[in-house]
Amino acid sequence: MSKKVGIIGCGTIGSELAFAVDEGKIKNASIISLFDAADHAALSLGSKLRSSNPRTFTDFSKFIASSSFRDTDIIVESASQDAVNRFSKKIVEQGKSLIIMSVGALADPLLLSELLNIAYHSSSRIYVPTGAIAGIDAIRSVRQLLDSVILTTTKNPRALADAPFFNMTRIDVYAITEKTIIYEGSAADAVKQFPANVNVAAILSLAGIGIERTKVKIIVDPYTSMNQHEITANGKFGEMIISVRNIPSPTNPKTSFLAVLSAIECLRSACDDSIRIGT
Repeated sequence: MSKKVGIIGCGTIGSELAFAVDEGKIKNASIISLFDAADHAALSLGSKLRSSNPRTFTDFSKFIASSSFRDTDIIVESASQDAVNRFSKKIVEQGKSLIIMSVGALADPLLLSELLNIAYHSSSRIYVPTGAIAGIDAIRSVRQLLDSVILTTTKNPRALADAPFFNMTRIDVYAITEKTIIYEGSAADAVKQFPANVNVAAILSLAGIGIERTKVKIIVDPYTSMNQHEITANGKFGEMIISVRNIPSPTNPKTSFLAVLSAIECLRSACDDSIRIGT
């Protein structure tokens, strides 16, 4: 049975998801609604879809009150941490399953607890794609045995520009001329300082030892064209070192291409639960 899908946020990931459904890469799915607060973003994306004619919205209250929302099975959030904070509970309360891309918002333990409680009582499901890293299944399998988890992220200045961190520190990221560590701290702080860049830190924290104990190091490398994430995990099981080097999305250097592909695979799995691979 085909799942009816709504998308919140019509930027890089939201658009690629819509195109994947439109081109038949995700079976058993159809796009029936698009929401984006930016004028014309949803309308522009909707006009590019050939196999569907989704309703488009710029006002969330109208979106959630619409017949399109009532008919929707799965909502994909691909907008921002702010969108998760503002809209996620209202979506899950209505019994809709929710795919969260801006998982850094779940660094707030109160929001996470409330969402899980609402989902339990409304029979909704919450999906969190792996994103731009690998090894999450392995981390989950040893979470009770972990002593430390460190995420080291290396990116080109263009991929980090405009993060709130630079407003606070007055560091000119484009003035960096050699490989430089610019940040070391907890995942809880990192997702606030770099909300569009290290959502993987929140995913890793949820799978492992938590947002406060997971440590993050961010390196600027003006000579790299890749987004690199290295996870080092130690515990009573031994040691894991997991390294992934991603090319940026062709349309947005702040988004790893692997994050886009992960979102597509997560939606594919949510629309077809006949087989589950992995932990």
